[in-house]
Amino acid sequence: MSDCGKKLRLSRVLGGLDHRALVVAFDHALVLGPIPGTEDSLAQMRRFAEAKVDALLLNLGLIRQFAEARLPGSLPSVIARIDWTSVWSAVGENGECDLRSCLLARPEHALRHGADAVLTYMVVGTGDADFESKEIARTARVARECEHIGIPLIVESLARGKNVAAPGDPKWLHRHIRMAAELGADAIKTDYSGDPESMRAVVEGCSIPILVLGGSRQASDADALDVVRGAVAAGAAGVFFGRNVFQASDMQSFLQQARAVLDGVEVLQSRR
Repeated sequence: MSDCGKKLRLSRVLGGLDHRALVVAFDHALVLGPIPGTEDSLAQMRRFAEAKVDALLLNLGLIRQFAEARLPGSLPSVIARIDWTSVWSAVGENGECDLRSCLLARPEHALRHGADAVLTYMVVGTGDADFESKEIARTARVARECEHIGIPLIVESLARGKNVAAPGDPKWLHRHIRMAAELGADAIKTDYSGDPESMRAVVEGCSIPILVLGGSRQASDADALDVVRGAVAAGAAGVFFGRNVFQASDMQSFLQQARAVLDGVEVLQSRR
């Protein structure tokens, strides 16, 4: 079976060789509700498109709205979130978890919606063997379906739960990233280790592209840009930023600065 469809679509998402992708995650409302920055979704998606980000991560309902909106001529690639998890709300103060996850759509549904890739969670470190076995089986099933129809699978691999003191610990990153690759992921969205040196070891030890997620809102835009710099120094394929974009003090300025860091032209701009 030819995988040229996967390769072409993934190239559109990541921007090809010698390019680091700036992806805006805008799928938060399904699990967190209408948090600040997500209320006027159509206006926000239009702003992302005008800023020429490489891709948007959206739930299927927002993909439909995005397609029907009046948008600029050049559109970003679309990544479809096709699952749901309780991981962001189910972990208690003592690390106790009541975890659930489920598929909301199939890769073929994402393809019919015009998506260039699909994205699903895979969570380990929970201490719940039944939950994690279902996570593994679900990831494998989606990977096989993606292979069948030629759409890339990006796995958001995470360590969360009572066994995880630090989600960015390279020990955990190496483990679940390798698991996702073994299951058939085409790219990874995951936590930043906290420093470029240890993150570079994670990136270099993985056979597929890794994009660093932004996570919770950083203390400032400058702190969020430091994560982008760390991802670049580590050799990551790009970043997946959500709240650090749409909750930025000046979103358009932040996107421009992040793009400059990813393109390696930040120093040149600062000298002008």
